[in-house]
Amino acid sequence: MSFAERVIKFNQGVDFTGNLPPGIKLMNPFRENPEILAVSSAFYRKFYDDNNPRKLILGINPGRLGAGATGIPFTDTKRLSGICGIEIASINTHEPSSVFVYEFIDRYGGVEVFYKDFFISSFCPLGFIRKNLKGNWVNCNYYDYEYLYTAVEEFMISSLKEQIGFGIDTGVCYILGKKNAKYFERLNAREKLFSSIEVLDHPRYIEQYRSKYRDEYINQYLKILYK
Repeated sequence: MSFAERVIKFNQGVDFTGNLPPGIKLMNPFRENPEILAVSSAFYRKFYDDNNPRKLILGINPGRLGAGATGIPFTDTKRLSGICGIEIASINTHEPSSVFVYEFIDRYGGVEVFYKDFFISSFCPLGFIRKNLKGNWVNCNYYDYEYLYTAVEEFMISSLKEQIGFGIDTGVCYILGKKNAKYFERLNAREKLFSSIEVLDHPRYIEQYRSKYRDEYINQYLKILYK
């Protein structure tokens, strides 16, 4: 079984069946949109159809317009079709984090080169939404509420262990987001999954608050990930 087939098998079965706190809903694109499993499977077969080990990059949890929609971390439909060459008919999304990530990937050498070296996932493989004061459903991170983290912690641990089995190099794990890193460091100290951790600012933070320094952040990513 190739790296790609292991990812696809995981996506086919991933689900959280525990209880979430009131006012928070789960996003599982593989269950919610019939097209997503086929589209994401095409992506992984295109870029991961081998048994080469890869280093792991972990985001927080899927957002509504990225992996929460396409099933592929930091990949909205624009990047999926325009850069990865995989069309999706049922949705059309634009995610700022995806813009940064694919600019970085281009500087790294392009998708063919980058995805041979790295596998991008999320600390929590499924996303969450909550209803805000205006009555709109918005993104929610696993660490926004301690009771949400408590509810999904064991699910996150078991999912991460399964993903390591895809063929992940456990020498180092790259964590996106400083708050995300605090939770991961605590868990890794207990579970001893990775020998070391490197922390990078999250693409969403860069795009939202530091976009004029985007080139500097891309250089920082390159410096750390080329090690």
